[in-house]
Amino acid sequence: MNPGESTRFVIMNTILYLIQKEFLQVFRNRLMLAIIIFMPIAQLVVLAYAATFEIRDINLFVIDRDMSSESRALIDRFAASENFRIIGYSTEQHAADRAILRNEATMALEIPVHAGRSLARNGHTPVSLRMDAVDGFSANIAGQYATEIINRYNAEFYPPAHAVIDVNVRHWFNPELNYRIYMVPGILVLLVTVIGGFLSGMNIVREKEIGTMEQINVTPITKSQFIIGKMVPFLILALLMFSFGLLLAKFWFHVPFEGSLALIYLLVTTYLLVALGLGLLVSTISSTQQQAILITWFIFVIFILLSGLFTPIDSMPDWVQPLTWANPVAWFIDIIRRVMLTGAGFYDVWYSYIVLLGYGLLFINAAILRYRKSTG
Repeated sequence: MNPGESTRFVIMNTILYLIQKEFLQVFRNRLMLAIIIFMPIAQLVVLAYAATFEIRDINLFVIDRDMSSESRALIDRFAASENFRIIGYSTEQHAADRAILRNEATMALEIPVHAGRSLARNGHTPVSLRMDAVDGFSANIAGQYATEIINRYNAEFYPPAHAVIDVNVRHWFNPELNYRIYMVPGILVLLVTVIGGFLSGMNIVREKEIGTMEQINVTPITKSQFIIGKMVPFLILALLMFSFGLLLAKFWFHVPFEGSLALIYLLVTTYLLVALGLGLLVSTISSTQQQAILITWFIFVIFILLSGLFTPIDSMPDWVQPLTWANPVAWFIDIIRRVMLTGAGFYDVWYSYIVLLGYGLLFINAAILRYRKSTG
């Protein structure tokens, strides 16, 4: 064995011994073990049934094939509504489909060719509404808003006995408008956040409290080896609990899995680097477990409230929405919903993935730099 291979062997053995030590500590700590096993399960089951939310703003893409005064009048009604925001116009259906798949639009309004002429001659014309129904509750409300606008337009400009606009609504991704299908992927994010963020946040500071940190500090273990040894056990435990949560989501809540399972695990692993890195960073700057819990709770509560899990980001005040760009939880909830429910591939979420990876590397390196091999 040459010197380079010998060095790598020693490094790997050191990290494996640290990982083994962490697993032993976890399994000996009944409270931590209970938190790892039972809290995420209770969190998933309770929140999936109890959480509710409301919608206030809807991104609308308009397909106007008629280009008549009647179609423009109807579009103006949507533009004047506080519930809708028109984000694009086209005469082609594929443009609207692409906007929905890219999560740029929530609903598409399609006005067919000769709609105005058909109303004038026959008193009848079809209008289509297609929407992203991953969020079934919001899609249902959005459909009601749109139908109400069309009905008011119809009643004002065309007597009921003369003309009727037929509305054909199709819900994408969540045909039954089951709000649990929308909520469960987001709750799975909270599940891995609890294990990755909160438990790792107590990890290093617990070593300080029980007195084992002094013993570790006098060993030749490097800071990088120490942080990696702290991360890997919780990464494995979080992935195991996430797998259990996926099974629960699939077979209990009947959440569809449209995307790649391998991509889902790649995204979860990357997000766990963020949560673990942030938790360990908090642990390096805390003196007691109580202090670590309070700091971690403060950070993650803000992240969760601004994540879009309970309140749509588009419905938040304008000054709050830019803050969500710096929120890794919001990025991950968005992409996990898109991959699981709409079948988005890596090409569709690559930018969000790069953002998550950047946050993970930032927090891990900050934890390594902040950790000092001293007790003073």
